[in-house]
Amino acid sequence: MKKKVTAWERVESARKMQRPKSLDYIKQIFEEFIELHGDRAFGDDPSFICGIGYLDKMPVTIIAEQKGKTTKENMMRNFGMPNPEGYRKAIRLMKQAEKFARPIITFIDTPGAYPGMGAEQRGQGEAIARSMFEMSNLKVPIIAVVIGEGSSGGALAICIADKIFMLENAVYSILSPEGFASILYKDASKSKEAAEKMRLTSYDLQNLNIIDKIIKENKIETPKGFEEVCKTLKEKLKQEIDSLKHLNVEEMIENRYEKYRKIGK
Repeated sequence: MKKKVTAWERVESARKMQRPKSLDYIKQIFEEFIELHGDRAFGDDPSFICGIGYLDKMPVTIIAEQKGKTTKENMMRNFGMPNPEGYRKAIRLMKQAEKFARPIITFIDTPGAYPGMGAEQRGQGEAIARSMFEMSNLKVPIIAVVIGEGSSGGALAICIADKIFMLENAVYSILSPEGFASILYKDASKSKEAAEKMRLTSYDLQNLNIIDKIIKENKIETPKGFEEVCKTLKEKLKQEIDSLKHLNVEEMIENRYEKYRKIGK
């Protein structure tokens, strides 16, 4: 009998340093990707990779949170924790996508938005809220893919989408299990217990109708396993975008609104 994978084991899997990152998916799934930089106000944020590529022959805009696979890379990418300029860069590219009628695909992989003093001074909360506000009304299809750790407002900020996909061993929650345990149990060491209570796994979230599709994993850290995941994900992305393109704009935005209004019912 196959052993049940616990919520904490999925958290550990989602956090593995050698787990494929956003850039790995971008290189494998899209052609002719061109990265665009800067928010046109403060600077560029390397924890966000934003640009344009082709999904087969279809031009799409890609917004992706990027962690590193080594300590040096993680330092450069700020451990995948975006600053306000990262969200503002993402918003700039989303509005550009709307102007040129390009579908948007986001990749979520972050422990949360960066909580530093500089980020707060530059309007971290406003940037996250603005991103969610803008995404809710964009007149193009949006698909969000949770590929690893999706925690807190850092994840929610780019996950207002028509469809949400989630890799089998990814996690998606309003905060980390450690944060949950610190607040609810006054003890961060109870994070394993917190993970079970939070219902943050892909299967929990599908049962709650928060996400739409689970992308199965099998040895994703091996070249063959990763290739299979990318092949499946690419096909699902193409199918969903094609389906969304057949809706008129008003209907698509209304469906997006209703999707979030129904969460928790």
